[in-house]
Amino acid sequence: MGSTLFRTTLAVAVTAAALAAGQAVADEEHPNGASGAYHGAGTAVEPGSVKMVTAPGAPDMTEAEFARATELYFQRCAGCHGVLRKGATGKPLTPDITQPRGEAYLSTFITYGSPAGMPNWGTSGALTEEEIDIMTRYIMHEPPVPPEYGMADMKESWEVLVAPEERPTEKRNDLDIENLFSVTLRDAGQIALIDGDSKEIVKVLDTGYAVHISRMSASGRYLFVIGRDAKIDMIDLWMEEPGIVATIKVGLEARSVETSKFAGYEDKLAIAGTYWPPQYVIMDGETLEPKKIVGTRGMTVDTQEYHPEPRVAAIVSSHEHPEFVVNVKETGKVLLVNYENLDALETVAIDAAPYLHDGGFDRSLRYFLSAANESNQIAVIDTEDRNLEALVDVGRTPHPGRGANFVDPEFGPVWATSHLGDNTIQLIGTDPEGHPEQAWQVVRTLEGQGGGSLFIKTHPESDNLYVDTTLNPDASLSQSVAVFDINDLEAGYEVLPIAEWADLGEGPKRVVQPEYNRAGDEVWFSVWNDMDATSALVVVDDTTRTLKAVIKDERLVTPTGKFNVHNSVHEVY
Repeated sequence: MGSTLFRTTLAVAVTAAALAAGQAVADEEHPNGASGAYHGAGTAVEPGSVKMVTAPGAPDMTEAEFARATELYFQRCAGCHGVLRKGATGKPLTPDITQPRGEAYLSTFITYGSPAGMPNWGTSGALTEEEIDIMTRYIMHEPPVPPEYGMADMKESWEVLVAPEERPTEKRNDLDIENLFSVTLRDAGQIALIDGDSKEIVKVLDTGYAVHISRMSASGRYLFVIGRDAKIDMIDLWMEEPGIVATIKVGLEARSVETSKFAGYEDKLAIAGTYWPPQYVIMDGETLEPKKIVGTRGMTVDTQEYHPEPRVAAIVSSHEHPEFVVNVKETGKVLLVNYENLDALETVAIDAAPYLHDGGFDRSLRYFLSAANESNQIAVIDTEDRNLEALVDVGRTPHPGRGANFVDPEFGPVWATSHLGDNTIQLIGTDPEGHPEQAWQVVRTLEGQGGGSLFIKTHPESDNLYVDTTLNPDASLSQSVAVFDINDLEAGYEVLPIAEWADLGEGPKRVVQPEYNRAGDEVWFSVWNDMDATSALVVVDDTTRTLKAVIKDERLVTPTGKFNVHNSVHEVY
């Protein structure tokens, strides 16, 4: 390890050079730090599942140090640099790159970060000097490879708690299921089912850790949730008391689940995509029995180089063909997976752009618009003709959630995205027949509060467009939302002080994800506080933009995503 004096001297030199030559780049790429904060997310892979691997020329490490460094890397770094350190959003960190840099250089960059988006882990206090030391040595060794997870593992985890023949043949409760909300209680490893009318918690269910999404079956009866730990729970909303009827663990880390929606195949099958191992699995839609596993490792669409860790991001169900639309993040491919014959699976692989993430349909449900967030583009997939319709250049790191569909008063039907890396909201024309000159182009750019946005939302019955800024480092922005009048977009936005209305006291109180009720006259926000602090849901009257209700309950631990049953079934966003 280099001396403290040498490290300090190098740090000054590196920082000075970076500020002189690279600050403009930093401001352009990460103007508010929000994008870096988002990409710094870790992985749900258990550090104990890997073994120490040494590399010739790497500094000595004890097994205890290696285990601790693996834990830190999986928690803080894998979301950006990849589990295998081959590079994802962040740069590769393999020994052929890190060893020539040397310990002093690596330690400095871990400590001080860089203007291009590397967090300052040391000076921020996130890592201690000892932790920086072991991390410096760790990334000079070969990256440990987590175990694979195949059919035998899935079947061992698979459990049918209530067999289909033992489930109700009709609804046995008084719930207005179509106005029910599934709310992720992130750090508690639970979801809360909340009645949209009474605002009362109907049930809290134990699920996987940090449920990423809730998806509804085509019938609106079954709710599927998937945690970052790749555990799927299937919940029957017809039961006298809604409960989990089947469960399975499909990998070590995951983000996406969906069911078949094409006419004649409603709810016959389910699909889940995993981050590790990089693959997807097709399951029985009533029991979650795993039927078919398909790996996604392969060549990238840009450099045509092999990538060992192409993670499966968003999955939606086509309404035009019996197909699942599967985003493969690192390779930049959109897979149209035909599920008519699982023994002879047909797949159309569409080259789009790297780092495909989330997205949603246009109002016609024909076109799937997906953020390729590190390419700063929106890929438009025509699910009827099964091809790439367009790649649309947008702002820095688009992150639309499922996006927002509405009619622009000048340009006609549009789909909107906000961004992590800048303050813009961009509207893309989606009507190639009625407005061909505007189709698949950015027709309008709005200036929002700031970067760090995760979700944008409207509703067919609303005149409002809501944009959160959850990851903006400015608390006044992360604790509020901007709302635009769709009929007068150039008038600018009004700021709603959502966290202030929640009246929670201490904590970061990040405001995240607008979600409408079924009628479209209320919009719900999560006020996401620390696990040991009080969180809440804030309900806003959409017509008056005033506070309507605050839902507080000790069971609402770190609420994040919310999914209204009706809106999820009918792709309303």
